[in-house]
Amino acid sequence: MNNDFSRPVTGHVPVLRLGDVLLVTVQGDLYDSTAQQLQEDIGETIVSTGVTGVVIDISGVEIVDSFLGRVLAEIAATARLLAARTVVAGMRPAVAITLVELGLTLPGLRTALTTEAAMDLLAGLDPNTRSGGLRQENR
Repeated sequence: MNNDFSRPVTGHVPVLRLGDVLLVTVQGDLYDSTAQQLQEDIGETIVSTGVTGVVIDISGVEIVDSFLGRVLAEIAATARLLAARTVVAGMRPAVAITLVELGLTLPGLRTALTTEAAMDLLAGLDPNTRSGGLRQENR
């Protein structure tokens, strides 16, 4: 099945294709074998479908460690090498603080407050024009 709603098999991590974007929803802990399978599935799906973006929704993640940070960075690096951009959506403040404290910069990743704003970023729309988008700096 190769329609816009096909789902590659990824163990416990749902992956949904929405047009030219893969939506990956991480809930809770991500273990070594699941993370490796997820990375492989995302890479294979990018190549086989030609998607140009990956949104990783981590709104269900309450605690982050260096392993999850590394997995996110590796997914973004793989996607970038395969001509797709990656946006992480739904990061909780505690997760952001932990990533900073761990010194993880997550190169190649853009962030958005919501999945909708992440989809707008990948579509080239200004997510600031919708509620729930990116935060604007005070000028």
